[in-house]
Amino acid sequence: MTTPIYDAVVIGAGPGGSTAALLLARAGWSVALVEKTPFPRRKVCGEFLSATNLPLLRELGVADAFNDLAGPDVRQVGLYAGNDLVTSAMPGARADNGMSDGSGRALGREHLDTLLLERAAAAGARVWQPWSVAGLTKIDGGYLCELVNRKSRESRALRGRVVIAAHGSWETGPLPTQPTRLGSRPSDLFGFKAHFVDSQLPAGVMPLLVFPGGYGGMVHSDHGRVSISGCIRRDQLTVARRTAESIKAAEAVLAHVMASCRGVREALAGARLDQEWMSTGPIRPGIRRTGFDRVFLVGNAAGEAHPAIAEGIGMAMQSAWHLCTRLITERGPALSDDWIATVQRHYALAWRRAITPRIRAAAAIAHWAMRPAAVACGMPIVRAFPGVLTFGARVSGKVTHP
Repeated sequence: MTTPIYDAVVIGAGPGGSTAALLLARAGWSVALVEKTPFPRRKVCGEFLSATNLPLLRELGVADAFNDLAGPDVRQVGLYAGNDLVTSAMPGARADNGMSDGSGRALGREHLDTLLLERAAAAGARVWQPWSVAGLTKIDGGYLCELVNRKSRESRALRGRVVIAAHGSWETGPLPTQPTRLGSRPSDLFGFKAHFVDSQLPAGVMPLLVFPGGYGGMVHSDHGRVSISGCIRRDQLTVARRTAESIKAAEAVLAHVMASCRGVREALAGARLDQEWMSTGPIRPGIRRTGFDRVFLVGNAAGEAHPAIAEGIGMAMQSAWHLCTRLITERGPALSDDWIATVQRHYALAWRRAITPRIRAAAAIAHWAMRPAAVACGMPIVRAFPGVLTFGARVSGKVTHP
C-alpha cells in the first residue's frame, strides 16, 4: 500500500488543530487532520471566546455561524467569592481602526469544534477520524506517522513534511510532544464542567468563582445553557469528597463550591443539570516548547494557561494562526531544513510575545484565587475598586489582537 504524503500532518482537531488545517489547506497545502474522537464531542472547557478572536473567526469564515449559535454578549466580568458578588465592565477589544470590536461570547465545544472541523474539510484537509497517531519516526524530509483506527484497530502510515501537534496537554502518550506520566501531588489540579438550564446567572456576566483550593467560572453559552467549569486541587478534592460523603467527585466539588460561594448558590437556585458532569486531570499549566526539527506545537501542547482567565480556546487558535501565517508567507523551496529552522525561530518569538504574558497573568490570578488568606486580603480592594476586575481582564488578553 502506498504511503500518502502530505505537506502537513495535524494531530488533533480541536480549535487549534482545525484552525491550522483550515488555514494551510486554504493556502494550497496538502493537509491530513488526524482526530481520535468522533465529533460532536463534549469537552472540559470554559467555552468563552473573547472579542480578540472575532477577526480570526471572520478570517476562518465561521464568524456568522459562531454568532448564530453562541450565547449572549459578555459585557461584564465578575468575582464571586464567599458572600461577595462584584462586577465590572468587560474591556472591549480594539479593532485595527481603534474602535470597539464587539464582545466575547461562549459556545459549547461540541458545536465549535465540529464547526471548525467541517470548515477545514471543506477547504481541502483530509480528515482521519477516529484515528490516533501512535508514533512519529524521523525520516528524510519529514516524519512517518503511524496511525491506528480507534474502532477497527486498523493501522496506516502517513508521511508529513511537517507535523503540527495540537493534541492538548492532558493525556500522556507515546509521542515526543505528549507529556510524560508524573507521580501524583497534592497540588495537582482536576477540572470539572457541566451545563445547567434555567440558571439565575445575570445575562452578560462572566464571574470568576473563588473557593478554597480552587477556582472556576460561569458563563451563558448556547441554547439557553449556563456553563460552569472549574479546577480544584487534589488535596482539597479529597476533603470535599469526605465532607460531602458523595460517590461522585463532581457532586462533591459542586457542594464545596456552593457552600463557599453565595454567587453560585444564587445562580443555580432552581437550575437543572443538562447532561452529565465531565472531569479531567491532572491539569498542569505551564510553558513547554513551540517545536523541534519539523514538528511544531500549538495550543496547550506548547503551553497551557490556568483556566482562570478563560482564554484557552482563543490562545490555541491564535497560536495556530501565528504558526500558519509564517508557514504560508515564508514558505521556502521544497520545505527545506533551513527554511523550517527559520520558521521555528520566528514562530517561537511570536508565541512568546503573544502567549507567554497571558500564561503568567493566569498563574498569578489562579494562585491568588486558590488561597483563602490571599483572597481575604484582596477582597476589600476589589469591593472598593471594582475596576481592578476590568484591569485583570485587560492583562489577560481581552483587549488587543495578538
